[in-house]
Amino acid sequence: MRRLADEGQTARLGQALAPLLRPGEAICLSGPLGAGKTSLARALIRALTSPEEETPSPTFTLVQFYDGAGLTLAHFDLYRLTDPDEAYEIGLDEALDAGAALIEWPERLEGRLPPDRLDIEIALDGEGRMARLTPHGAWKDGRLEL
Repeated sequence: MRRLADEGQTARLGQALAPLLRPGEAICLSGPLGAGKTSLARALIRALTSPEEETPSPTFTLVQFYDGAGLTLAHFDLYRLTDPDEAYEIGLDEALDAGAALIEWPERLEGRLPPDRLDIEIALDGEGRMARLTPHGAWKDGRLEL
């Protein structure tokens, strides 16, 4: 577990993870509304692209694409999905073939998660947050020495 005392620490975690993300991999963010998933996602996206990058939440569009230095990133928000197949219909497989994916509300995939992923579960903890990072597949290679 990693303590994130404020939004700044949540952003720093996203910034630290950005250079570790490789093509074909996903980072899956779960936690209640207001836990900081989108804050972490924005920081990661801006670390891959530029600090001025517009990063609207994909809550209504379901997916936003970003071209970073050497990596295309697809940011999925699956909150409104009712069937796991919908994520694949809007291009999750293609996103992983072309680059990497950042997935909010991965539980909507009902166990059909990408094999090479880092799960980040964020929980509210008083004024701060607690984050549990769980590597799967290629993420188990030891690169999480943050």
